[in-house]
Amino acid sequence: MRRIVLLGSTGSIGTQTLDVISQHKKDFSIIGLTAHSNIELLQTQIQSFKPKAVAVFDKVLSEKLQKKVSVPVYSGIEGINKIAAMNEADTVVNALVGSIGIEPTVNAIRKKKNIALANKETLVAAGQLVMDEIKKNKVSLLPIDSEHSALLQCIKNENRESVKKITLTASGGPFRNYSLQQLQKVTKKDALKHPTWKMGSKITIDSATLMNKGFEVIEAHWLYGIDYKNIDVTIHPQSIVHAMVEFSDNTVISQMALPDMKIPIQYALTYPQRLAIDSNQFNINKIKALTFDKPDFKKFPCLQYAYDVGKIGGTLPAVLNAANEVAVQAFLQEKISFLDIPKIIKMQLDRHTVKKNYSLREIMVLDRNVKETTRKVVEKAFK
Repeated sequence: MRRIVLLGSTGSIGTQTLDVISQHKKDFSIIGLTAHSNIELLQTQIQSFKPKAVAVFDKVLSEKLQKKVSVPVYSGIEGINKIAAMNEADTVVNALVGSIGIEPTVNAIRKKKNIALANKETLVAAGQLVMDEIKKNKVSLLPIDSEHSALLQCIKNENRESVKKITLTASGGPFRNYSLQQLQKVTKKDALKHPTWKMGSKITIDSATLMNKGFEVIEAHWLYGIDYKNIDVTIHPQSIVHAMVEFSDNTVISQMALPDMKIPIQYALTYPQRLAIDSNQFNINKIKALTFDKPDFKKFPCLQYAYDVGKIGGTLPAVLNAANEVAVQAFLQEKISFLDIPKIIKMQLDRHTVKKNYSLREIMVLDRNVKETTRKVVEKAFK
């Protein structure tokens, strides 16, 4: 039985992870849970899964929850770190959103926990540090992501030296056929209508800008040791093929599945085994067409920024991530337009002096500073 700590249990990936665990109760036990502020749902999860301890980021809400439950309730980033490092757990599922997920991931690795990672920001902002810690502590890191799970399945039994190129697929989001003129007028409501995936608001906006795919390019580099020049992105609106790997003999292996996040979640939890799952059956005869096309880097510059930043490395990816978090939040608050998101990000990238080597503390300080600076830019220049 795998003993699980789930960070971000009340979000989209968190609730789906618990759905998967509910289908295989004999294989998993929940040791700890964390939430940002949804204590009503967290209380229900405590009753259902009986963790040994939980954490709520909001201190006032953590105290409110503690009066209603018998398990210890911790608070703040300190509380999340405490849950991530629980001695009883062997696997930490990180379903947090944003850079808040970086520190608990590193701390869990240092406590010899295996990681199932849905938090993209961890590898984007601190990829070198995280992978060094994984190697040093001899633990595993498995991706909870349809594309990176697909890559794992395509190359796991292959000689890595025979990998010629990998291709990540992207739905293209709701605006793939929009002109620049049309993009100037899109609203928050428009951007939250993802055509194939049901996700949280932040990642949905990232998918609309193609920043999410740019983050996945950086993740793929760290997860599989692939040079950026050998990582491609293709627009695939059907979201059936999740990734492709081309080998030295020019053959290509791809992985297909209906768009359902429970599939990569379960694969990360049960790897290398496969278990039955309660999801829609794949039927190739019902799929009338699979189409692929090049992404438009001019309309969606965030994807190009990710490639450029990834190649430079050092502290620059952390700047990309921090500026994007603030810009996306500002768009969701309707303070800026959709096309302002890449403009704001570019401003922060251009002003940063890159440092090649960094510590966890330096990355977290940089994250806070860039976010503060970006918020000031939003308030002053985009009123």
